[in-house]
Amino acid sequence: MSVASGMGMSRRQQLYEVELPLAAPVILAGIRTSVIINIGTATIASTVGASTLGTPIIIGLSGFNTAYVIQGALLVALAAIIIDRLFERLTRALTRHAK
Repeated sequence: MSVASGMGMSRRQQLYEVELPLAAPVILAGIRTSVIINIGTATIASTVGASTLGTPIIIGLSGFNTAYVIQGALLVALAAIIIDRLFERLTRALTRHAK
């Protein structure tokens, strides 16, 4: 930060041109983790009556239907994988300068 201020950058310039680009990978990793956790948590919300991706799992468990359980689990896993890959690409695109 002393180099940035020595170059004559204002506090705002230091934030946008130095600090945020350096912190972006860590910030995006936290958002990525929380989104994946929320997908898993939303899956079990169907146990309290919400209509979510976990509904086929609950229906399958209550009716002893293994196909429904597998179908629901695959849907949730696929959604989590797709969103994880999207965040991976977003992180790569936003932090391209770091390479």
